[in-house]
Amino acid sequence: MKEIVYLDNNATTRVAPEVFEAMRPYLTEAYGNPSSAHTFGREMRRSVERAREQVAELLSAADASEIVFTSCGSESDNWAIRGVLEERPDKRHLVTTRVEHEAVRNLCEKLEKNGYEVTWLDVDKEGLLNLEDLRAALRPGTAVVSVMLANNETGVLFPIEEIGKIVREHSEAVFHVDGVQAVGKIPIDLRNTHVDLFALSGHKFHAPKGVGALYIRSGVKLAPYLIGGGQERGRRAGTESLPYIVALGAASELARNFDGHTNIRNLRDHLEDTILATIPNTRLNGTSDRERRLPNTTNISFEHIEGESILARLDEAGICVSTGSACNAESHVSSAVLRAMNVPYTLAQGSIRFSLGRYNIESEINHMLARLPGIISQLVEMSPDIKR
Repeated sequence: MKEIVYLDNNATTRVAPEVFEAMRPYLTEAYGNPSSAHTFGREMRRSVERAREQVAELLSAADASEIVFTSCGSESDNWAIRGVLEERPDKRHLVTTRVEHEAVRNLCEKLEKNGYEVTWLDVDKEGLLNLEDLRAALRPGTAVVSVMLANNETGVLFPIEEIGKIVREHSEAVFHVDGVQAVGKIPIDLRNTHVDLFALSGHKFHAPKGVGALYIRSGVKLAPYLIGGGQERGRRAGTESLPYIVALGAASELARNFDGHTNIRNLRDHLEDTILATIPNTRLNGTSDRERRLPNTTNISFEHIEGESILARLDEAGICVSTGSACNAESHVSSAVLRAMNVPYTLAQGSIRFSLGRYNIESEINHMLARLPGIISQLVEMSPDIKR
C-alpha cells in the first residue's frame, strides 16, 4: 500500500497499537465465553467488566453498570430511540434535528411514515440550534428528544447540558444523545448532565470497527433491542464480542489519558486558515467560533467545483478526505446537513471535510496544502460554471 496522508478520521480511525495489543490475547488463548460458569469463563467476565469500567470512566458515568456494549453507534442510536418508544406506547411524538447522522435521521423518517409525529428542529446558516424552538416543540406526548453532541460533517457542537435542562424542566421525555463523533475528542461528563441515553462507536476513537456502547442512565427503562439470552444483565442478548469489548475499554483508557488535543486543534486551524486565505471562492461550513466545533474538524466548500472531483484528485495524490458522512458516500446527493444550513447548491456540491487525528503531523498538513491549490486551479479551468 502506498504511503497516505489520512485526513478522514471522522469516517474511521486506525486501531491504536496499544489497543491491538490489549485485544490480541482474546483472539488467541483467552477465548472463553464470559457467560460460562467455570474459572476460565469467569476470567473472561472480569475482562468484560474492566472494559465497562474503562468506558464509564471516559464518559464520567456515575456507575459502570450504566454502560451496555453494542456492535456500533447505529445500533446504539436505534436501540435508544426504539427502546424508549416501546416502553412508552402512549407517547407518539419525537423531537430531533435536521442535521442528525443517518442512524437517527433515517430512523425518524421511517417512524414518521409509521404514524409517529416528529418535530424537526432547524439550524441556522452556521449549523447552530435555536433552543427556543426546542422549548416550543416539547409537549406531554413527547417520548424522546434525540440531539447529537457533535455534527459528523461540520464538527458543530450542540449544548447538550442546556438541552438536557430544557427537556427535564419542560417535559417527561427521555433525552438521547448521539455522541459518536465527540467521544475521545472533547471532555464528556454524563454524571453531571441530564442526558439519559448516550451512543458511542469504538472505531471513531481507535478501537476496531464492530463495537460500540450505549450509556443508559440508572432508572431509565429501555426495552431490549435484541432478544435471547441474559447477557448484559438481560438488556442486550448475544454472546459478548470479548476481543472487541476489551479493545473498546483499552481505547477508552487511551483517550482518557490523551494530551494531544491542542496539537490537533493547531494543525486543524493551520489547515483551515491557509485554505480560506489562499484559495479563492472558498467558504467555511459551520460556525466560525472554533470553541463551538470539534477541535479536529473543518468543512470547506469550493464554489462551482464538484467535491467528488476534488476528492478523486487528492486520492490520486495519496491524500484521504471526505465529501461528508462516510455512511452516505455513495448516494451522490447534496449533503442533508448543508441543505439544512441553506448552503447554496454551488457551494454544497463542492464541500470537503478534513478531519484530523492523533497520528497526523505538521508535514502531512503542509503536504496537503501544497497539493490542494494546484488541484483546485485545474478543476476551475475545467468548470463550465466559472466565468473567466
